[in-house]
Amino acid sequence: MAAFDENPFASLLKVGRPENALPGNLSEALASQLQGITGLVIYPSSLAVSKGILYALGRKDIDKYLLIGACQRSQLGTFLKFAVGKGTAELQGLKLYLATCPTSHEPAMLIRQALPYTCPVLVGTTAALGCGDRLGIATPGHVRAVRGTGLAGIFAQQSIREMTRTERTPEEVMDAATWGVMQEGYRTGFGSDADHLKTTVDIDRCLSVGFTMFTVDPGEHVDDAADSASQSEVAVKFEQLPWDGLESTPGDCRNRYVGQTFKLPELTLDFSEETLFRAAVKYGRAVAHTVKMYRHLLEKAGEGNFELEMSVDETETPTSPSEHFFIASELCRLGVKWVSLAPRFVGDFEKGVDYKGDLARFEECFAQHVAIARELGPYKISIHSGSDKFSIYPIAARLAGQLVHLKTAGTSYLEALRVIAEIKPVLFREVLEFARSRYHEDRASYHVSADLNKVPGTPELSDQQLPGILDQFDGRQMLHVTFGSVLTWKEGRQYRFRDRLLLALRQNEQRYYQQLERHLGRHAAPFRKA
Repeated sequence: MAAFDENPFASLLKVGRPENALPGNLSEALASQLQGITGLVIYPSSLAVSKGILYALGRKDIDKYLLIGACQRSQLGTFLKFAVGKGTAELQGLKLYLATCPTSHEPAMLIRQALPYTCPVLVGTTAALGCGDRLGIATPGHVRAVRGTGLAGIFAQQSIREMTRTERTPEEVMDAATWGVMQEGYRTGFGSDADHLKTTVDIDRCLSVGFTMFTVDPGEHVDDAADSASQSEVAVKFEQLPWDGLESTPGDCRNRYVGQTFKLPELTLDFSEETLFRAAVKYGRAVAHTVKMYRHLLEKAGEGNFELEMSVDETETPTSPSEHFFIASELCRLGVKWVSLAPRFVGDFEKGVDYKGDLARFEECFAQHVAIARELGPYKISIHSGSDKFSIYPIAARLAGQLVHLKTAGTSYLEALRVIAEIKPVLFREVLEFARSRYHEDRASYHVSADLNKVPGTPELSDQQLPGILDQFDGRQMLHVTFGSVLTWKEGRQYRFRDRLLLALRQNEQRYYQQLERHLGRHAAPFRKA
């Protein structure tokens, strides 16, 4: 056997650092040898070395496993507690102790300690692409779409609402991102977004798992009627705002804004009393709620250990520049630090389809929002329901530069269904007709306008025509909002669709990853750094 210091692999074990990828020829050779030894198909990109231990991810049939090896059995430490297989083998001239672990929650926590790049990080004001994953298997495709673009990939992203509808937990969302990042050997750093949080209980659930970004959704505290109420009505409501929570008084608030002119580059805002009253009545309670959520995070996580986003996108009326300025000014006054804000934009951001509205008007308003974000931050303008809004991406990229955060979610699920339509047409037909039966109920909490009468029935379509449903407005939107029912509907104790969908996608994982890379790559392309 070669002397330790003369063996390149041994030297790597001795001095290798987890953030450094193994040389390509060595990773391929190791993957091939490990496959011969263990029977696992090893993902070469997953190979990593840290503190004398070799880590790899492999699969057998549709199941994935963590493989670890070291020269001393004791080095394997706590991983041995979860091992489903143990042994020894000679690898590159070295005798190694090997252990195979399931890709379950406990090994995921251990791997995040051993390989820091599998933990989410703070991404700050770097332009970001949030990639939601309703199935828990999409991260490798998301990594491929983001890699090399200069964008921060937010790979652990899901709202509490979606977790409930898909019967997932914050732990499962984080673990799926961890294993996907390890599989692809993505060492650049990724973000995590606990999205649309409404309560401090939601915060605590996600904070305990390691989420780094928290999107506060104070939509229930927004008064949409402020836009149309009479001046006398808003004057009364203004006096009734939660001034203790805002740490102010009606008089002090008037003094800060009324009669003031705020000059920003390319934008000037004049606040009359009516302008202030309507902005404060509409968003005052939302600001107070956001402050409460922020201070809870500050107490639990500590300053500098988390990022905050405020989102008011799921409200009835657009956020005007004056309203945006009021929100940001009040958050600043109250000591809140945040990295992004999601206003309600003009036009319609319906789920799963392109922007509906006047692009010139959108550009005008988006420029105003960016001007405020630059002046009072800088912070990013967050585009929620950003899936497939291809017509606005060039506008947002040109105007915001780095100060943009694009969120996608259901589009990865839809592209999974596209793959199913291609490889399992019978299953897709079942899903399509079931989604049709669930649409009217499932659409209740979403902003959509699909007309079922315009969705072709399955008898009318050949197998070759089925993927085209994903390109048709009404069919795509119908499938988008019925994901919860499709993924959780049970007949007896068995899921009707979930297990069959996951089985087919896992059996054809590279096809799914390639589809995600193409589709999410279209989202990333306009924002790509030169």
